[in-house]
Amino acid sequence: MFTTNCSFLENELLDVVRLFKRRPQVLEHSFRFEEGVFYNAFCVDGQAFSFEDREQVCSELQFKRLERRFAKLRLYEILSNLYGETMPWGALTGIRPTKLAYMEKENGRDFTKLFNRMQVREDNIKLVADILKTQEGIYEKKDGNTDLFVSIPFCPTKCAYCSFITAPIDKTRHFLPAYLDALDKELASAKESVGNLRSIYIGGGTPFALDASDLERVLKGLDGIFKTCNPNAEYTVEAGRPDVFSDEKLALLKEYGVTRICINPQSFSDQTLQKIGRKHTEADIYRAFDMAEKYDFDINVDLIAGLTDETPEVFTQSVEKAVATGAENITVHCLSLKSGAKLKEENDYLENDFISAMVASSRDILSKNGYAPYYMYRQKYQVGNNENVGWTKAGKACVYNIDIMEETADNLALGANAVSKRVFTEKGLITRFASQKDLKTYIENVDTLIEKRREFFK
Repeated sequence: MFTTNCSFLENELLDVVRLFKRRPQVLEHSFRFEEGVFYNAFCVDGQAFSFEDREQVCSELQFKRLERRFAKLRLYEILSNLYGETMPWGALTGIRPTKLAYMEKENGRDFTKLFNRMQVREDNIKLVADILKTQEGIYEKKDGNTDLFVSIPFCPTKCAYCSFITAPIDKTRHFLPAYLDALDKELASAKESVGNLRSIYIGGGTPFALDASDLERVLKGLDGIFKTCNPNAEYTVEAGRPDVFSDEKLALLKEYGVTRICINPQSFSDQTLQKIGRKHTEADIYRAFDMAEKYDFDINVDLIAGLTDETPEVFTQSVEKAVATGAENITVHCLSLKSGAKLKEENDYLENDFISAMVASSRDILSKNGYAPYYMYRQKYQVGNNENVGWTKAGKACVYNIDIMEETADNLALGANAVSKRVFTEKGLITRFASQKDLKTYIENVDTLIEKRREFFK
């Protein structure tokens, strides 16, 4: 049972509770602010705690931030002491620690002081500092900058850890003609909403689950935007699983100006791939790289730490094998329980005693092989309360990933289950507009959706 006299803090405090495997049966909280002092009182399973934190407040926005910060920190300290656990990111529960670091820097403060106060582990403070350094020359907060995302929500099969609104294409193929018709309409209307185009990203799902003719239809729809708005923009296609690669599809990407692809094995272990529902092997991964080699794409690779029954040794081998491919970017995700995923239905708390060792080994291997961390985000219900980090070779960072994670540019997102964002840098405001999630509803409402999005981007 949980009660608080401050509804604003309810979800924030529950996020702190969820960090721990052991959790209070009864948690009571009260807050008040008087004469520059933030008062937080807690009762945790009958034990009472009270705290006073004094800080100068200059605005309502700053007051809210401090109200949230002190309440979360104090509850974290209580639970950490009671249960004998510390978290890699301390009392920070937000998904983008780098955004908080930038905010501190923009206000003339050393972000490390705040991170130390929130009990973030020293190696993670260094990780954030390294990411900010790698982003230099790419990170740009400027109204009107735009990234364009196109959603292809079809996959060969559904992976056990996946929560996206996708289904095996064999079960949804009957929607595909109408979906492409709807997407054609969206693409035809999108150009007027594009500002300074920084990148295009076709994602999913698995875009390469489409036949070559259908894939070319999407590329043709984007061609006018790409060539007119910025033919030098970064252009990425999340080709995805190695078992759907073909030379014909790769040749199409090159023909239409794509500069970067994603090959997403998640693991190089055949045993793991079978357990998570993948229909390809380690050998297929290498074949995909061999096919892509002659087209000179920059390549992004995704790996997941904490997959079913994987040991640190097996995961470490996957990281080493990913490095050996020569991929320009390697992102290490930590498994996260999400609604809609088969694993979420079967578990309410994921345990993996090895996850921190996996994260540490990936950092060591990638840094020793010339990769630098360039973006990072965190998720709720993440194994070990760790993080997802993208690593890049020098000069090969993915612009789209940086813009999206740091929320520094508009994101014009088309297709089902796509979320557009407007970023108003001067106002410090971000607004969102979501498309319908399921295919049928999206297709039936696409004309109305186009009009609403047009108004959203005015």
